Amino acid sequence: MTTVPKRHLILGLATVAVLAAVGAGILHGATRRSAQRPAPAASTHVSDAWTGKPAPAFLLNTLGGRGVKLSDFRGKVVLLNFWATWCAPCRVEMPWLVDFYSRYQGQGLEIVGVSVDDDARDKVAAFVHARNVNYTIVLKDEGVADAYGGLRFLPQSFFIGRDGNIVKQTSGVRGKEDFENDIRQALGTAQPPT
Repeated sequence: MTTVPKRHLILGLATVAVLAAVGAGILHGATRRSAQRPAPAASTHVSDAWTGKPAPAFLLNTLGGRGVKLSDFRGKVVLLNFWATWCAPCRVEMPWLVDFYSRYQGQGLEIVGVSVDDDARDKVAAFVHARNVNYTIVLKDEGVADAYGGLRFLPQSFFIGRDGNIVKQTSGVRGKEDFENDIRQALGTAQPPT
């Protein structure tokens, strides 16, 4: 009988625990969503259908009740990211967005995270506070969701150029490097900041 080294056993159990936690998070999110809520994207999708079109205007409220308009960011690159607290892929990319905002804000990047959680202002506030989110968080309304294509999958991101036109639209979580490349492309920056 062959014995498994203790470190391999611990690593195997840790892997099973992580996979179970991710699966439970996805299942938990799926059971909490109503029929109107978007589903977490199982894979990445990049759409050219939005490229070059003017980004739909919006007026959304922050968690503190302050109104935020797309026009507030005129002349900047805006990453408009639709997400939810129950969306497991959204949780994966949120720390990346915090990092990107810290590094690229000085080059003109603004990130606006649009929470699609239903009537959960306090829950969303606690969620973003626990993750030290440093970019603007607003709460969606149905008009904005419709204007941006109905939001069938989460996370969904729109890269909006300085001219107000959409540079790229993606659904689902992608690799951090791919995400950063899209930001740099929208900013017109070849290299990451040092």
